[in-house]
Amino acid sequence: MINITLPDGSVKEFESGVTPMDVALSISAGLARNVISAKFNNETVETTTPLTTNGSLVLLTFTDDEGKKAFWHSSAHLMAQAILKLFPGIKLTIGPAVDNGFYYDIDPEGQKISETDFPKIEKKMLELARGKHEFNLREVSKKEALNYYQENKNPYKVELIKNLEDGEITFCDHDDFTDLCRGGHIPNTGLIKAVKLMSVAGAYWRGDENNTQLTRVYGVSFPKQKMLKEYLELLEEAKKRDHRKLGKELKLFTFSQRVGQGLPLWLPKGALLRERLEAFMRDAQREAGYDPVVTPHIGNKDLYVCSGHYEKYGEDSFQPINTPAEGEEFLLKPMNCPHHCEIYKSQSWSYKDLPVRFAEFGTVYRYEQSGELHGLTRVRGFTQDDAHIFCTPDQLNEEFTKVIDLVLYVFNSLGFGDFTAQVSLRDPENKEKYIGKEENWVKAEEAIINAAKEKGLNYKVETGEAAFYGPKLDFMVKDALGRSWQLGTIQVDYNLPERFELEYKGSDNEMHRPIMIHRAPFGSLERFVAILLEHTGGNFPLWLIPEQAILLSISEKYENYSKKVLSSLKNNEIRTAIDHRSETMGKKIREAEMNKIPFMLIIGEKEVETNTISVRKHGGEDLGSMTVEEFSKMIKDEVSSSLNKFKV
Repeated sequence: MINITLPDGSVKEFESGVTPMDVALSISAGLARNVISAKFNNETVETTTPLTTNGSLVLLTFTDDEGKKAFWHSSAHLMAQAILKLFPGIKLTIGPAVDNGFYYDIDPEGQKISETDFPKIEKKMLELARGKHEFNLREVSKKEALNYYQENKNPYKVELIKNLEDGEITFCDHDDFTDLCRGGHIPNTGLIKAVKLMSVAGAYWRGDENNTQLTRVYGVSFPKQKMLKEYLELLEEAKKRDHRKLGKELKLFTFSQRVGQGLPLWLPKGALLRERLEAFMRDAQREAGYDPVVTPHIGNKDLYVCSGHYEKYGEDSFQPINTPAEGEEFLLKPMNCPHHCEIYKSQSWSYKDLPVRFAEFGTVYRYEQSGELHGLTRVRGFTQDDAHIFCTPDQLNEEFTKVIDLVLYVFNSLGFGDFTAQVSLRDPENKEKYIGKEENWVKAEEAIINAAKEKGLNYKVETGEAAFYGPKLDFMVKDALGRSWQLGTIQVDYNLPERFELEYKGSDNEMHRPIMIHRAPFGSLERFVAILLEHTGGNFPLWLIPEQAILLSISEKYENYSKKVLSSLKNNEIRTAIDHRSETMGKKIREAEMNKIPFMLIIGEKEVETNTISVRKHGGEDLGSMTVEEFSKMIKDEVSSSLNKFKV
């Protein structure tokens, strides 16, 4: 008999050889119908895998990320089978699951696979799926695997197998199709009810442009047709909210080939948006006891060699800048933390001075590959709301908790209410991967978990996901379309204080190493603005939006009154513009709506006579007439209610 521990902590006894599906059936038939994959002792297994030892079992459905991964990986097998039947002679390479579906890289062997072929491939996939063919994973010897693919004349699979060890090679069979595969499948093809092929692209074998160019076919699949319909509707909405599209329409930012790929240019409205975000964060940081610092955009190469960033980011950095001095090299700054370490080291500190908190909106540079650049979410130059806290071990828990408070304040002020947290810890079976003393790791991990519990965070623990220098807490935020983004990170670091030999004098008059906390609630301003644009659809919070109102005059003869109103609103610190153009009122309103301006202030004869303004809200709601003072108060009250001052 073996003991199986379930996620709720309950333990059930079964005969050795029980499968995850057997366990699901023992709980309920309804659960068993929805189970598509499983994890046993944190390893992905098939629902038919015999369990022969005590362990923890997680039953996965399509609602779980790992369940989707198994579903989409199985769908990649199905697509490969369908394409092979329709295009005999092609060579299959690899076909993994990705965040939103799956792909398969194929050598077409002179044939052409294009989007015009998608309908017949989808039809063939569903036809094959209806056979309800079981996915069966089996171990094969290296010799057997090589023989199979040498007979089938597939050099890609042969190359993969040659890099594997005997005893770790498995094949997956379903119907008449066999593929080299590590596992993670759904029970049978019949669960795949809806399929949509999304795109086709070129991809080099193993990502090397010197290798053969393959055809990559992307797809997505679901257990219900309704889910596919909802997904496609979501994609259409995502296209409307694409930050690149909205950024252009709202005149926030642009790019120039002459300036360089991945280097955004902020237009006046975008610059104002950035300024307000920075001011918002600076105000909060001031309340939290941070001191502002400013560091240069470049640093001596030795600085980044000392920090370890040259080893880590050297290949992704711009080429070193050689000066007239012999052997002197500088780098564009890839990270701010080494500079902050040098600022800390510039003076002596006592335990009474700590914690020390340095904050900077520091621009950093990394040479991302051109194919990976994407609007503001992946750029080569970006500004981080970076801060580093230097504290004693006794202060770690409190400082970490205060940073969580700051992150939550940012999320609440900007409408990111749906988020989870991930606590990333060491792999206890592989501690040589990490640096630092055992007792420090224990304290750091306990501090993060205790802080997450204290703040009531919805968090999960991921073992083995810690950085080599310390554990961390990441925040995963869902936007209005339900997509997950990593926003905000807090890391505990024992490494840089060691590398830079940072010290403070303790109460025992001995010198000690401080602990360093890295934190960036925005992450990068560029990526944050992109996510915020897509989350809000360009309808920014009233406190943040560059233009809160626009004055629309019915006729030129009311222009003097309009200018008077504009002056009064600006005196009341209401961000307002005026549309002087001799266009129809209907066109002015339509364009104001397209520009997402929250309030349109219409001025005509009645408004001039009554010394008022007629207020129209974005979306069409008529708020009636009011004085400038009444309108100003309404704006200020709304801003005040949505943006409470950060309190420590």
